[in-house]
Amino acid sequence: MHDPVRRPAAVLFDRDGTLIIDVPYNSDPERVEPVPGAGEALARLRAAGIAIGVVTNQSGVAKGLIAPDALQAVNDRVDALLGPFDVWEVCPHDDGHRCDCRKPAPGLVLRAARRLGVPPEDCVVIGDIGRDMAAARAAGARGILVPTPVTLPEEVAAAPEVAADLTAAVDLVLGGVQLTAEDEGA
Repeated sequence: MHDPVRRPAAVLFDRDGTLIIDVPYNSDPERVEPVPGAGEALARLRAAGIAIGVVTNQSGVAKGLIAPDALQAVNDRVDALLGPFDVWEVCPHDDGHRCDCRKPAPGLVLRAARRLGVPPEDCVVIGDIGRDMAAARAAGARGILVPTPVTLPEEVAAAPEVAADLTAAVDLVLGGVQLTAEDEGA
């Protein structure tokens, strides 16, 4: 069980739909647009001395829809707009690869925690879909769901914690308050 008062060592964010507006299979850095409040939310975590990272599934690489160098250019643009991030972990596989890194598997979270030198139990994963929450749970990390129009109602209902937006999610991280889907009126 996570201590609701102690701040985590690291917060790991999903990229698409969480930090930036989701543009499916985006290979164009010029189309990268932060979600409202992302810069301020990240600044608050940095000011609190909390490491931040990105853990993102990018199956477009495996599907041949995004070249690896284009993916790197998009990630570099995210880093330029919202970074620097302490760690990036990217899964370029598709579901058929059965890798240990593609969310809902815990690999991205575990690798990010290892690279940061912190236990996964001392991490929070913030994302917009059930796969993000499942990866957090499988890794032993705390999960906070920030629903978007693509988030399924059952994902909201199953989430351990739900926040209306990134600002509210960071409030949960920094303030120690934990809200469930029922508290948020979901």
